[in-house]
Amino acid sequence: MPEPPLSLPSSVLSDIENHVEETISNGKHIREVLASNSRGGPWNTEWEVEAAVDALHVFGSRWTIEILSTLYIAGPRRFNQLKTLLAGISSRTLSDKLRFLVEEGLVIRKVDDGPPVRVEYILSEHGVTCGRLLSPLVAHLKIRSGSIKSR
Repeated sequence: MPEPPLSLPSSVLSDIENHVEETISNGKHIREVLASNSRGGPWNTEWEVEAAVDALHVFGSRWTIEILSTLYIAGPRRFNQLKTLLAGISSRTLSDKLRFLVEEGLVIRKVDDGPPVRVEYILSEHGVTCGRLLSPLVAHLKIRSGSIKSR
């Protein structure tokens, strides 16, 4: 857990908690719609689990969450800027992960022909949407773990 915890005014924390609750409610509704339209009964566990694993496979790989979070929070960055922000990642790993994230459509590799040639990594629209969808989950987990507290 990051130290010290982020201390927010109680009204701000309450606003975040209300939005997280709204997201939970929306998630419940989506779960019910999927279950009621599932093949073979109220749900098809095998299909749904496989679909979930397939949909989330990008986020299960080491360093991808760190890279995506950095681009979501800090905005577009060049390779060496990312490497500086991601303590402990090797150049080879960063290069491999960025290539993977570009192939998955979460990151755009923007090349400015220069001179000098400049390459910048930017979250795609899909990447930004995933960040926005994951933000309530991250906020919930931060509150639950004590990383965010009320003043």
